[in-house]
Amino acid sequence: MKNSLTPMILFVLALYLPGCMGKNAYPPLEIAGKVDLARYTGRWHEIARYPHRFENGCSSVTADYTLQEDGSIHVLNQCRLGEQGNKIKSAEGRAKVVDKRTNAKLKVSFFWPFYGDYWILDLDENYQHVIVGEPSRKYVWILSRTPEMESD
Repeated sequence: MKNSLTPMILFVLALYLPGCMGKNAYPPLEIAGKVDLARYTGRWHEIARYPHRFENGCSSVTADYTLQEDGSIHVLNQCRLGEQGNKIKSAEGRAKVVDKRTNAKLKVSFFWPFYGDYWILDLDENYQHVIVGEPSRKYVWILSRTPEMESD
């Protein structure tokens, strides 16, 4: 009986162990095509996001990206806090391109030496709307050049 249980245990482990490994079964994220960083820089307004702790209580969120001489990007994120929105919260950081073929995969740091993924997943041809995320799918933002977007 001991010998007949071993294959069954291995079969069950093969079925369930991958799900316990903490990796999701999602296919790899697709990124936008080639991104012109000079066109991408400037002010973006947050239209929507997955909730996360570092933007708790924030409204009217903006992200300003400035291309630096060394190829990095200066990042300034700001939002309004409180019911009246009269207090400004800001965070400055730095982004660097990690996929120079497309410029669509970056790493962003607000607390050196820690960097997080910043992937440009979808970008309209006029650089007016963008979807930004990262491989684990824990974070996603829809950004627009204007504070409001048309529904389509």
